[in-house]
Amino acid sequence: MTHATISWISESVLRARTHRPFRMNETALVGHQRLLGEVVRINGDEVVIQVYEDTSGLRPGDPVSGTGSELSVRLGPGLLGNIFDGLLRPLAGQGLHVEPGAHQARSGRKYPFRPSVSIGARLASGTVFGTVHRSDALAQRCLVPPDCEGEVVEISAAGAYPEDHPVCVLRRETGETCKIAMQHYWPVRQPRPIAEHLPIEGPLFTGQRVLDSMFPLACGGRAAMPGGFGTGKTVLQETLAKWCDADVIVYVGCGERGNEMAGVLHEFPTLEDTRRGRPLMERTVIIANTSNMPVAAREASIYTAVTVGEYFRDQGMRVALMADSTSRWAEALREISGRLGELPSEAGYPAYLSSRQADFYERASHVRTLNGEVGSLSIIGAVSPPSADFSEPVTTHTKRYVRCFWALDASRAQARFYPAIHPLQSYSEDVSVLNRFWSEQGNPNWLAQRRRFLTLLEKQARLERMARIVGKDALPPGQQQVLLCAELINEGFLRQSAFSPKDRFCSPARQIQMMHIISRFIDLTEAAVQQRLSVEAINTLPFMRRLRRMGEDIGEGELEKFDELRRVMESGFSELIRSAASDAR
Repeated sequence: MTHATISWISESVLRARTHRPFRMNETALVGHQRLLGEVVRINGDEVVIQVYEDTSGLRPGDPVSGTGSELSVRLGPGLLGNIFDGLLRPLAGQGLHVEPGAHQARSGRKYPFRPSVSIGARLASGTVFGTVHRSDALAQRCLVPPDCEGEVVEISAAGAYPEDHPVCVLRRETGETCKIAMQHYWPVRQPRPIAEHLPIEGPLFTGQRVLDSMFPLACGGRAAMPGGFGTGKTVLQETLAKWCDADVIVYVGCGERGNEMAGVLHEFPTLEDTRRGRPLMERTVIIANTSNMPVAAREASIYTAVTVGEYFRDQGMRVALMADSTSRWAEALREISGRLGELPSEAGYPAYLSSRQADFYERASHVRTLNGEVGSLSIIGAVSPPSADFSEPVTTHTKRYVRCFWALDASRAQARFYPAIHPLQSYSEDVSVLNRFWSEQGNPNWLAQRRRFLTLLEKQARLERMARIVGKDALPPGQQQVLLCAELINEGFLRQSAFSPKDRFCSPARQIQMMHIISRFIDLTEAAVQQRLSVEAINTLPFMRRLRRMGEDIGEGELEKFDELRRVMESGFSELIRSAASDAR
């Protein structure tokens, strides 16, 4: 252990004098309370340390000790179903705080271990050597740490053991032994190793039509969700956590307001995982780091969360990481950079903001793990640009590293249109890859239908500016038809209430039916306009209300009602055409 003495301190940043070398990113224990810190700069015999806890009471002359290891977190079967702070220290309950110097305290709980290897087996890094079947969480696998391999010389019998109890002993080729528990430590800033990266195959299905059908995210992909205050970022992330088809959810509240985070902590334990009929928390890890917690811990919480996500990915699971919000994380970088005396870049952010964002988002992956399983980690990062300005540095740099951009619009949110994702400011680069998925689901025309919808919405944006000047009734019939069809796309397809019993989730089959019926409506209106029928007459047809409310009215087990609605719609158009022809005679 190396030792030093504090010579200068400013909030969470301090300088210390030492006569023995520290290492970059080495974990340090600061003061008599042994507060957790990390070495961020070395200058001769002076080290600069950022402290992840409240530094009140520290003073020059207090001791600093180096641990010799990087900032690491404990990964094991006790993660699922629990709430932690930004350094993965358990929070005992809502509103409670972590005592200074409490370094990932052990719970003492025992977990049911079942071995899957026998004595004499040779285990490589990442190999599964046992399983843990908790009654209150998903079944999990126990992995050989990435830095260990060898021959099994001891293996515990099936039974309940603490997380840190050695249940397997390996003998390395050098003759040394390696004791392995159900848990192990891993540095948060270092990506966990994999066997190989795999091509993207399918989507992370969310059950939200505006995402799955218009701007889909590939499993193992990266998405950004920028939006101003009140646009519904937190509610949308909670909806994705509840309904997406990931095996494990990692939710990190990074620098969010305390009342918002309190709402999340109160609501998540009460949610039900509708796919399994069990509590959602059984497959969820929550990392809470509110805006009043130490700013340095906010900067570390993002890396803690992605390390937890990689741990479950290495077990062959599909993991979805929700980060709310990366803007607060960037603000923490800016504040720490200022205390370090670094020259500021755009908007006061440090020059390395872009590279730090890349380090985070590039850890999203669809991989073959060291044990041969296929796993994925998808990252969805919320961004809170000041005044909803998407040209500010955090949003601009984020767009360089994500493939899906879900822009939340304040005007749609003010109109109570949710999800408030603007279809003309959003995009997805995974569309061409995911066309095969929709073809296999029974919609080979998905790509053309999606393009047609977006084209109509773009035309609507141009025509509405003109309609505000001359009036909608003064527009030619063809342009009125565009406005009518675009309105139906918005109201009947893109709008989806997270609180609706029927429409809070929309399966692929239901989304396909809705796209088909809207596409058919567009064909029929185009034909009707060519026959000089009035768009106003079309809009007053009895089935129009049913079309606009089909998401609310037709549930998952009622797909046959779409066929009935289609027949009613085509019958209504036929009747309108006959009536118009009769009037003409």
